[in-house]
Amino acid sequence: MTKEKAIALLSGGIDSPVAIHLLQEKYDIIALHFHQIPLTDEKEREKVRRLAIHLGLKKLYLVSFADVLKNLVDKCDHRYYYVLGKILMYKVASKIAAKEGANHLVTGENLAQVSSQTLSSMHAITMQIDIPFLRPVLCCDKQEIVDLAREIGTYEISCGPEMCSLLGPKNPITKARQYLVERELGKLDVEKLVEDSLDFENVEIVQRE
Repeated sequence: MTKEKAIALLSGGIDSPVAIHLLQEKYDIIALHFHQIPLTDEKEREKVRRLAIHLGLKKLYLVSFADVLKNLVDKCDHRYYYVLGKILMYKVASKIAAKEGANHLVTGENLAQVSSQTLSSMHAITMQIDIPFLRPVLCCDKQEIVDLAREIGTYEISCGPEMCSLLGPKNPITKARQYLVERELGKLDVEKLVEDSLDFENVEIVQRE
């Protein structure tokens, strides 16, 4: 029986590899990682490659996102950095899903763990995205996730460098309201940012047999 495809965001942290593992039996997972090179070095991207291999993933998209994030910092209220960044990542992911024939996005979001994962922020983000989400660790206790990561062998790899907060604010918004999120998005050329992210020079596709 052919598995349904899903695009999974693989950040390199502890949660997303566990989320992928939990859904691999049912879905054909294609991984997607957004990196910030040249703002960062190669270490996080290499960690993600290791995680993809360890999880047995056959396809991994590596997308350069540094310019998009710098655009957010330059043009938008900095407090909305994480919420807007997530929206733009998910819009890029949705385009890749359409190309791959995938019907869902998989995330390692864990409720209230960070500012963009409160209920109000997640609602504001989800309202901007058309494709359905799968969030298998959303309501898990953090220790449960850590224990499972150790069990499947991803914990030690995930404990390597992670740079998602490099350009982030000290006091991010935690209760994002939809109309304020839309106001901030209106400061950006969202369609162009998404399309530019998908230019061949910004995307590396790693495939394994």
